[in-house]
Amino acid sequence: MSVPLALLGLLEQHPRNGYELKRDYDTLFGERRRLHVGQVYSTLDRLRRDSRAFVCSSGADDKIVYCITKAGRAELDAWLRTPETPHPFVQPGLYVKVVLALLCDRSAGDVLDRQRAAHRLQIEEYARRADGGSLRDVVMTDLVLHHLQADLQWMDATEGRLADLRAELGMS
Repeated sequence: MSVPLALLGLLEQHPRNGYELKRDYDTLFGERRRLHVGQVYSTLDRLRRDSRAFVCSSGADDKIVYCITKAGRAELDAWLRTPETPHPFVQPGLYVKVVLALLCDRSAGDVLDRQRAAHRLQIEEYARRADGGSLRDVVMTDLVLHHLQADLQWMDATEGRLADLRAELGMS
């Protein structure tokens, strides 16, 4: 998962200081791995250096508030529109994209549709590999195919829950 792009997505929703970015990232995406404070600020420095974010204010409490730039929005948009490479196991990056699409008032349904198309292509490729292969190839391919098909089922179930997820995120 791309931490810089996740931070850009949070900044697109609204400007935040580093502490707020860490807190919101950890709350939304940090179940398996929380961000270190230093990682947040070094990432913000790189985003500023690369003209993806800028300091838009600093409050009386000396907390610097960051905003996303037009280039940052373009990069976030390109990332959200690009399907994740289908992997045969859990894809937390896809979950992050769905949540950020909702938070940024983008179509999470489109994110899921593009991902389904990428998964279907991957399924076709693995199915072709199993044709005429050894039993080991068939067994391994079955494992991959079942995981990819489970991902497709998750996408279908998630699409049916988008309105509720949007409401839970406070985006209604």
